[in-house]
Amino acid sequence: MNFLAHVYLSGNNEQLILGNLIADAVKGKQIDRFSLGVVQGIKLHRLIDAYTDQHIVFKSSVKRLEPVYKKYAAVICDIYYDHFLAKNFHKYSSVSLAKTAHTAYEILIRNYDILPPNSKRLLPYMATQNWLEGYANLSELQRVFNGMSRRTSFVSGMENAISDLIKDYSAYETEFSLFFPDIITYTHKIRLSYK
Repeated sequence: MNFLAHVYLSGNNEQLILGNLIADAVKGKQIDRFSLGVVQGIKLHRLIDAYTDQHIVFKSSVKRLEPVYKKYAAVICDIYYDHFLAKNFHKYSSVSLAKTAHTAYEILIRNYDILPPNSKRLLPYMATQNWLEGYANLSELQRVFNGMSRRTSFVSGMENAISDLIKDYSAYETEFSLFFPDIITYTHKIRLSYK
């Protein structure tokens, strides 16, 4: 799952949202410098990633991409799934996508001083380009994939990922709709255990 799903699956807990958003930038013992709530968010992010990677439906989506994108297939699929969450956000939340995105950016800005360096570098782009809402739009997704393709150290082909999404759009959307309720249930149980 990508940024939007991690925000959504954190519920309305600011510390969990913050931890979930910065988790990929927190390495090793760096986790010890954060409060318990942020640490729980970081751990929740990692549990979400592990659960997603092992889920039979997600694996099916990734398998369709692997012949072309190899090790980048799961990354691409994460973004596809964020697209379907953004597109159908009203089905999963009574809070609008715009409000959810704005809240996430505010949380990051409010906590700027404790963000890891990589999160500090990403934040201006994420907020000004409104990545979270942009996932709903295929032209914005194209921009995301173009940027990711430029940043990979090997030829990834990610700049072509939109055409593959369009080609099998209904299959990916169906798979997302089967997968997402499972991860909602899974993360809800984890969040309850944090209280």
